[in-house]
Amino acid sequence: MKKCQKGHKKVLLIFSVAAVLLMSVLAAGCGSDVTDGEDPLFEDETPLLKVGLMPAVDSAPVLLAEKNGYFEELGLDVEVQIFNNPQDRQSALQTHNIDGTITDLIAVAVNVDGGFDIKATTTTNGVFPVLMKEGTDQKKEIKVGMMEVSVTNFLIDEWLGADYIIEKVYINDIPARLAAIESGQLDMGLFPEPMASMGELSGLIKKNYEPEDGICPDVLVFTGKALSEKEKAIKLFHEAYNKAVDEINKNPQLARDILMEKMPTLNPEIKDKMMLPEYTKVSLPDNGYIDKIIQWTSQVMQKELLVSAEDLVERKFIEK
Repeated sequence: MKKCQKGHKKVLLIFSVAAVLLMSVLAAGCGSDVTDGEDPLFEDETPLLKVGLMPAVDSAPVLLAEKNGYFEELGLDVEVQIFNNPQDRQSALQTHNIDGTITDLIAVAVNVDGGFDIKATTTTNGVFPVLMKEGTDQKKEIKVGMMEVSVTNFLIDEWLGADYIIEKVYINDIPARLAAIESGQLDMGLFPEPMASMGELSGLIKKNYEPEDGICPDVLVFTGKALSEKEKAIKLFHEAYNKAVDEINKNPQLARDILMEKMPTLNPEIKDKMMLPEYTKVSLPDNGYIDKIIQWTSQVMQKELLVSAEDLVERKFIEK
């Protein structure tokens, strides 16, 4: 009986020593310089980021970052969806089936004024040539096809307003707009690349204009919900975007290749016809430019938009 008691005391002593050692290790860990972010045991999992794109040239950096694994290198899981219909893309954004998308500042102003919480985080580099039949640019009065409250309407005013008397015809569907020009119902229309080059293949003349301010109104936006819940993922997304821009500017053929690969409905003949922009890293225009967009949109909608420039943008992801 005494022998058993002696063995029991030895076991208790061993457990006591083990407990002291464990507490010492934990105390040392708490007092060390290792931060939660450096220790993989404490590292938070980056949430999935869903981004919607349209078949346009300003999608190229996102598509290249996905293909080349730039998101994955940063530990970021990104799901890219390509929409052919802007209404479907808008619905996906409003129902939070996607976290962000490429759109334009006119749409951002309208959405924020209407109570939908989205913010632009960077400009993107869209290209919007004008398509026309031969000789129609010699007319003084022209019929031009476009979407009503849109970047196409804004750019038509900026580019053609001083030289022509314009009758605006609102046709949202791009194929229907193209057909109206081909049939002579319209004189001109403004289209995003690479869809403009598809029209050029059918015999229309493509003419490019440069934005007056050197800024394309296209932007990448994220919902307020995503900005609140997925800030780290969005920050990493912009880092990968910048890396893709650097690669494309070294070799613009990468943009042509990725656009043709990811948009299989495009005719292969347009690959070398596409007008590409000079892709720029994450940036946003100053408030003066955004105020101009808000004022123009208010005039088109014939109502005052109760938003400010800062209501439309989130500047924290721009490299200092």
